[in-house]
Formats: sequence, structure tokens, C-alpha cells
Amino acid sequence: MAGLNVADLLARARYWGLKIATAESCTGGMVAVALTDVPGSSEVFERGFVTYSNAAKVEMLGVRAGTLAVHGAVSEAVALEMAEGALARSGAGVAISVTGIAGPGGSEFKPEGRVCFALARAGQPTFCETVEFGAMGRASVRKAATGHALTLLAAALT
Repeated sequence: MAGLNVADLLARARYWGLKIATAESCTGGMVAVALTDVPGSSEVFERGFVTYSNAAKVEMLGVRAGTLAVHGAVSEAVALEMAEGALARSGAGVAISVTGIAGPGGSEFKPEGRVCFALARAGQPTFCETVEFGAMGRASVRKAATGHALTLLAAALT
């Protein structure tokens, strides 16, 4: 998160009159924590969904079981449904989602350090991307994923 000022990100959301929602899996709420660590964040932070299990993704965010079955939890398809579900279920104007493999572990097809992100904003197409952070250790992947999610949010609020 070096170089990113979370207070500025929140000020941009305030300027645009947008509330923020988060939908997190591998970061376990770290994006929400980073946002709510800033005094005054309650003006723009609406809510955070920590949906670590597939059942939670389905129940809380409306991720389709079929999407999980076909693509797996670590996929842009699931990240997209997570972000859009958070947007629809929160009344926020922008939502960020994070789902990935922090480690240890992974597979040949879904390696440790792969994290999928999506950013949904009312009235705009949902943006998705996958970042390969590499096998840098669980804590480092989670920290890098949190920083990247905040950077995506900041860019969306520019």
C-alpha cells in the first residue's frame, strides 16, 4: 500500500457521494480494515462481506453454485459475481471483491499467489483482473492483495 493514501481514497468517495462495499475471501476482511482504520470512514464505508467459504459466497453475495462448480472460487467469474452481489446487497455505489490462493499450497492450474479482483460500480461494466503475486508467503500475498484492491478502488474514484 506504499504510496496509496487511504484517507484520500475515502475523500474521493465522499466527493462523489459514493458508499463503498467490500467482498473478501482470501484477505479475510483486510480491505475493510484498511478502509475503516481511517477516522471518518463511516461516512463512506457501507459494509464488508467476508465470504471465505463457497457457501458464504452463495448465501451472502448470490454467487451461483454453477459458477463455483465450473470456474472454482479463484476465478474472475466468481470475483465478478462477488463484486456485483456486494453492490446489489449493500446499497453502495462501488464494490471491490478479492478471491485467491494466499497459500501455502495451490496447484499447477491455480498456483499460490493467484488472486482475482473485480470492481463493480453502479451503471458501469464490472472490471475484473487476475494478478499473479507468486509464492511469497501467505501474509505477503494477503498484504499485496489488500494493497491492490485499494489501488483499484482509488483508480475507480478518480
